Amino acid sequence: MKLSIIVPVFNERNTIQEVLRRVRAVDIGEIAREIIVVDDGSTDGTPDILKLEEDSTTRVLFHEYNQGKGAAIRTALPHVTGDCVIIQDGDLEYDPDDYRVMIAPILKKRAEVVYGSRFTGEHRDMLFWHMLGNKFLSLVTNVLYNTTLSDMETCYKLFTRESLEGIHIKSNRFDFEPEITAKILKKKIRIYEVPISYAGREYHEGKKITWRDGVFALWALMKYRFVD
Repeated sequence: MKLSIIVPVFNERNTIQEVLRRVRAVDIGEIAREIIVVDDGSTDGTPDILKLEEDSTTRVLFHEYNQGKGAAIRTALPHVTGDCVIIQDGDLEYDPDDYRVMIAPILKKRAEVVYGSRFTGEHRDMLFWHMLGNKFLSLVTNVLYNTTLSDMETCYKLFTRESLEGIHIKSNRFDFEPEITAKILKKKIRIYEVPISYAGREYHEGKKITWRDGVFALWALMKYRFVD
């Protein structure tokens, strides 16, 4: 089995080397890994760092200008060769040590898609309005798609390659999260949730998502309920 780890990156020069170190160091047993990093038009020196990080298991792709997380993931997907795919942000909010928890339901044949829930595991307190927004978007997801997710907006999403077949991502920004969730659920695939740790950043630490992204996410949930 091989795990493909997609790392979309935008202006993360202070964290990306440590993220890649952790991704390479995490113990996932005999599972092989490949790392596909997409620099999304960084302007802070991140590309220079990433050019030094390429090796036999790490491939780095570059966007000429910033297009968004969804666009970076879309760029990476054609290069995936693993049996499973997980998304890893380029900051330090999510801990690669949780890969083992994420992979376990796949290995046990209990799931095709696994989400890591920030609300059921240990976590650093997040901003109240971010928590409320996340809860609201999860509620809308549950109502529209007849499911019971606690954390639709989580970064840690793990997919088997088979579960992604026939899915074409259109979103460029953070609305990737509701789009992929909607399309997985419309394929009648039930999402398996596991608790993960979370160390959320604040804006002065580099957090990029804003209330506008919440509006786009809400629109995406409603749109993809009725269209492909």
